[in-house]
Amino acid sequence: MNRRNFIRSLALLGGSLSLPGLLQACGLLPAVPANTPVPAQPSSAASPTETPSPQPQTEESSPEPGTAQVGLVKTSDRVQGIRMAVELLGINPAAAQHVLLKPNFNSADRSPGSTHNDTLHTLLALLSEMGAASITITDRSGMGDTHQVMQQKGIFDLAGEFNASVQVLDELSDEEITLISPPDSHWQNGFPVPNMLLDSSCVIQTCNLKTHGYGGFFTMSLKNSVGFVAKYYQGHNYMTDLHSSPDQRKMIAEINTAYHPALIVLDGVQAFVSGGPHAGTLADTELILAGTDPVAIDAIGVAVLRIFGTTPEVSRGRVFEQEQIARAVELGLGVDSPEKIQILTEDEASAAYAAEIIEVLNA
Repeated sequence: MNRRNFIRSLALLGGSLSLPGLLQACGLLPAVPANTPVPAQPSSAASPTETPSPQPQTEESSPEPGTAQVGLVKTSDRVQGIRMAVELLGINPAAAQHVLLKPNFNSADRSPGSTHNDTLHTLLALLSEMGAASITITDRSGMGDTHQVMQQKGIFDLAGEFNASVQVLDELSDEEITLISPPDSHWQNGFPVPNMLLDSSCVIQTCNLKTHGYGGFFTMSLKNSVGFVAKYYQGHNYMTDLHSSPDQRKMIAEINTAYHPALIVLDGVQAFVSGGPHAGTLADTELILAGTDPVAIDAIGVAVLRIFGTTPEVSRGRVFEQEQIARAVELGLGVDSPEKIQILTEDEASAAYAAEIIEVLNA
């Protein structure tokens, strides 16, 4: 049974089964034990009664069970930063794989309004060097016509440089889409995603660092997955379902049960610390992240927004209490606490940045 048929069957079983547990058991989601203690490395100033904090790690660090490693580079150079952050992870998810590459083409606005072309070019080059069997760039825009957005950004020409293909998701037929209705979902009508997503064994996404002024509060890795959801399916508008719901942020997290990324690259060279997603207050955050855990990526991103001063919604409470992150944790989509995030760095400036982020994560 392939992934698409499995999810169809699971939806028919309803609430009698645990979605995260079954997906983890079948290898469709990473197993992240909810209560597994993971030894952290306390700072030298920590007392025996203090909660251990996650610490920046070196490239040679081995991942602890149940933790998420994230490569972090402080830089304004996207090309060097992306290569270094991915290298810190020490993985090659693309070798001999048919890669589905998901950027952020919500609009054609300049980065961080959408994926910077230097970021996409660097990832295409890196995936080719890793030995990807094929690469398909795909997305659905939320603001504007997707085909026109890609045309305006020069994506078709860029893809041609690497013999990559481009799939405009809102040009798919209903037959090329599957409706997912997970148990206990806040999507009352389910949500439709492309069959190519469910059938893919290697989904790689690149997201931006920014706030979201239309109910999401922030848009990074988890929110980037909204572009996989068809706006219309069998005549119904699913984006109306999302944006009219008081549970919008929980619904954003729930989309991510449809897949787990083989690699996430967050381009935070610049960020919107207010406004967004297409325009906002710009800050030079000088950050590149690489990892495989969307919860860890988004948690670090939220911490960085707080460091630079952001909206009341993003500043409120503990980082892991943010609704997108909290719901994703409930669904077993990533680590369940800051202590389980291992930040990998290679230079002093990045290590100092990581230490500041860790302090905010634990605040």
